[in-house]
Parts: sequence; structure tokens; C-alpha cells
Amino acid sequence: MFLQNFKNFGKKLFSGNQSTRVKIFSTVSILWMILIGYLVWWNGLKSSGFDKSFKWDEWIWFGFIPAVIPFIIYIIWKKEE
Repeated sequence: MFLQNFKNFGKKLFSGNQSTRVKIFSTVSILWMILIGYLVWWNGLKSSGFDKSFKWDEWIWFGFIPAVIPFIIYIIWKKEE
């Protein structure tokens, strides 16, 4: 049931028939992931240690998860159409 709701939400999200609120939230989520990715990259370059690589674990926990959780909560609490 949850997976089916998630698929339907994904289809609706990319169909172009969203409300203005969904478009705004989607844009803010994408911008959040890009901003956090940039900050993680910059922090990796400026670190004093030997490892200057991109820290994927930081990006997932601070960029991806906070951007996706509101959509998951929306899918869970959305009323049936």
C-alpha cells in the first residue's frame, strides 16, 4: 500500500499537474539538497585532514533525508481521493 502510494505520488509529481504548493515544496527540497551538497563539498575541501573527498554520509543525513521526509509524511497523512 505504501509503495503504491509512493509510486502514484512520483507519477503525479512528474506529470506537470501539481498544485503550486507541491511545486514550491519540491523546488525548496531540491535547492536544499544542492545547498547541503555544496556545503559538504566545501567543508571536505577545507578540512585539515588527509581525506578531501566528498562525504556522502553527511550529504545523505543532512541533505537528502530532511528533503524527502516531508514528502513521505505527506503521502502517509494524505486523504484518499
